Amino acid sequence: MGKVIKKGVVKRQKGYLYYVDGKGNVCEAKMARGGKKKKKAKKKVAKKKKRR
Repeated sequence: MGKVIKKGVVKRQKGYLYYVDGKGNVCEAKMARGGKKKKKAKKKVAKKKKRR
């Protein structure tokens, strides 16, 4: 488990995960959220060719 080193150093944004990498830098990553339904994509209808 991690521990808090210093509070208030980084301005945090909602929906992002913050961590310290191997070099000691603070990194930000967008959190993946499960359970959200994606909007349905509209299907494109191809025009039918006339047979001769």
